[in-house]
Amino acid sequence: METAYETPSPRAILIRTNGCALLGMPPPSASLLFSPANGSGMHSPRGGGAATKASGCGKARGLGTSSHFGWSRTNRRTMGVPATRRCVEWLLGLYFLSHIPITLFMDLQAVLPRELYPVEFRNLLKWYAKEFKDPLLQQPPAWFKSFLFCELVFQLPFFPIATYAFLKGSCKWIRTPAIIYSVHTMTTLIPILSTFLFEDFSKASGFKGQRPETLHERLTLISVYAPYLLIPFILLIFMLRSPYYKYEEKRKKK
Repeated sequence: METAYETPSPRAILIRTNGCALLGMPPPSASLLFSPANGSGMHSPRGGGAATKASGCGKARGLGTSSHFGWSRTNRRTMGVPATRRCVEWLLGLYFLSHIPITLFMDLQAVLPRELYPVEFRNLLKWYAKEFKDPLLQQPPAWFKSFLFCELVFQLPFFPIATYAFLKGSCKWIRTPAIIYSVHTMTTLIPILSTFLFEDFSKASGFKGQRPETLHERLTLISVYAPYLLIPFILLIFMLRSPYYKYEEKRKKK
């Protein structure tokens, strides 16, 4: 039985050739363009139809599109991670930078001689203590002075180092000192915030001067100290969970 061949039109050849070229596939061979017809369209001599080849092009285009979108999502994630890390590093760097004058000119007045401070700084501390009714800085108890002494000896030298490391960025060596600092600071803030929240200042003899009495006054005072608990907590999570900083520690262990 003689097989009938159907010659495709020039337009059909052009469409198939350009279509596969746009998909990054080689153009169809002559055996596919001039294939036998059985009334249902063009078929290859082995029985594979144009529909099969067309579906192949469609699958190739589908895979290419999926790969493109997958690559785009991966690329966005890869580019977003350093940007997010830099935002956190800038937050931490500004935190440590702002902590230096607060520690030097406000907190340490309770443990250093008064003669070291100008009248303006002493008046500023008095205004703050009375305005926010902070009993710890009006007449600091012994346990609070011990925290301030640790701030002077251990934390204050660390502040400029941490400021440099986080503002510069990509300083993996800061990981261990930052973890130590964050744990130490959160440990000291827990008894301070607990005192503001639960202490009955009307019966406590260890606190003199103005003290918070209402819940609003207590919460206002807690809001002043809360950032020094929350930001060290962010620092701790960032150092423990950031793949960038964790990789350095693993590489050193090997």
